[in-house]
Amino acid sequence: MTGFAAVVTTGIYCRPGCGARPSPQNVRHYLLPAAAEAAGYRACLRCRPYRTEPPIVRTGPELVCRAVQLILDGALDGKTEVDLAARMFVSARHLRRMFLQHVGVTPDQLARSSRTHFARRLLDDTDLTIADVAFAAGFGSVRQMNRACRDVFRATPRELRARRRKSDRLIADGGLLLRLPFQPPLDWEAMLGYFATRAIEGMEHVSDGTYRRTVMIDGDPGVFEFSLGGTDHLVLRAHLPHWGGLIHLARRARRIFNLDHDSEDAARHLDADPVLGPMIRARPGIRPPGTWDPFETGVRAIITQGISLRTSNRIAARIVDRYGVPVPGLRALGLTHLFPSASTLVGADLTGVGLTAGRAAAVSAFARAVADKRLPLDRAVRLDELVSSVEAIRGLGPWTAQYLALRMGEPDAFPASDLGLRRSLSRSPLMSAREVERLAERWRPWRAQAAVHLWLNRASMARSATLAGRQS
Repeated sequence: MTGFAAVVTTGIYCRPGCGARPSPQNVRHYLLPAAAEAAGYRACLRCRPYRTEPPIVRTGPELVCRAVQLILDGALDGKTEVDLAARMFVSARHLRRMFLQHVGVTPDQLARSSRTHFARRLLDDTDLTIADVAFAAGFGSVRQMNRACRDVFRATPRELRARRRKSDRLIADGGLLLRLPFQPPLDWEAMLGYFATRAIEGMEHVSDGTYRRTVMIDGDPGVFEFSLGGTDHLVLRAHLPHWGGLIHLARRARRIFNLDHDSEDAARHLDADPVLGPMIRARPGIRPPGTWDPFETGVRAIITQGISLRTSNRIAARIVDRYGVPVPGLRALGLTHLFPSASTLVGADLTGVGLTAGRAAAVSAFARAVADKRLPLDRAVRLDELVSSVEAIRGLGPWTAQYLALRMGEPDAFPASDLGLRRSLSRSPLMSAREVERLAERWRPWRAQAAVHLWLNRASMARSATLAGRQS
């Protein structure tokens, strides 16, 4: 994804696609808005870079790329660069040096810029009070936000709100509306269809172009509703008990539909492939599905192995009904429960829900590993480490590990043993997992994108075969 362009003569930086046409010798390029701001530039009032999400950092050392994501997820809220460095098993000095070299900004500067941009969007889009905006954006006080807004936008929060455009303000008759911007294209119907066929009764519901689900926020229940707001953004309607830390909840919500996926780079890499190229050109808006809760997705993956999707839906619904937390007053939205926590399922008696003894034991072992924090699901570790940690749990294998990693947003995750992938790539005889793995080497580092297109291709082939059978 293209970086941000700053103009020396005007002191302004713009996002890609801005209509400004400065002389090339006066342009400086920055990977992130935070880096441009640290260099003294302010956001363009025409293209408004603060209204987009910062791009995923994929260039440079993996240490930096993962640390950037942890910061955007809130790793520096109430903590220091020393804490973050310890989490990454390096010194704070080394971490800062790597950030300045590869990102152009320190970890603290990146976190501050992210909070300030989110606060600006809340000032534009909502009628939250200034104090609520400050805490929703992750600031420790209103004073901190005031200072940051003056530094980044050269104005106080009240002045910024007074300047907002009428079209920015989102009016809700219930809940809080937020825009979740993404880089087009996004095949919303395909994404919605994926979640609709896998919705767990009681905690997920899809209807009228909207995906709804229950969420647990600091021990209290809430509801998220997602719908398509335009060609470049979803609209999130959040029903939450409080607004503190909303910046990180919104970022986590983005992962459900993988809104930070770099479709442009993935398509560029895979377009020339004789197998995947035609699929990608036919459906450019397809992207790997994500998840709100990796534990929930992991349990669902264990349940699904070896049985039909319809059966796994019923089993998952029974587990939620038996062990999930009831949430009253939401039945009109098709919602009744929260998904049970890892600590709840550790000692749960899963007999009678439809699982085999082996699958029930695997769910319990997975829950134990998560509850004991032996299995990190915070995206802080590399793909190979995550896969190894999952496979180390008794009853779990490569398919579960790779599928969970794919849903967690790992772009190179690839469940080569998946029967659907093997059938999509084979006619007769059926390719082995090892053969599929060798073939997929040429698709790195975007094998997750390849997997999703192959799954869809297999589903399309199955529908065509069914239709042909009916017509014959």
